[in-house]
Amino acid sequence: MTIRAVHVRDVRPGDRGRRYLVDRLWPRGVAKDSLPLSGWLRDVAPSGELRRWFGHDVARWEEFRRRYAAELDEHPEAWLPLRDAARSGAVLLLFAAADREHNNAVVLAEYLLRRSADESGG
Repeated sequence: MTIRAVHVRDVRPGDRGRRYLVDRLWPRGVAKDSLPLSGWLRDVAPSGELRRWFGHDVARWEEFRRRYAAELDEHPEAWLPLRDAARSGAVLLLFAAADREHNNAVVLAEYLLRRSADESGG
């Protein structure tokens, strides 16, 4: 299963895989017709409350990861389409955060890969 978190400005035409925007808000400065997507899954993004609390403060990263995973646990209907898509090919989780290492798409990719490993007994 291949799942990668990719910044919206780093997507290249040759990148393989279905592309899903996983932010609640549309990325600033990106025209909708310039970002070919398989889907925009707003509901898989962290809650507005959690997003505001995190504020991209790296000191809160580990707690953000824990809280976001708990939100995902409570709403499998939000992430199951991504898991199902990843079973049939590569998936790119697109995000717009400036920090390419500390954002919801990174956590979501880890979460999906961990769930897949748990389901397969690995």
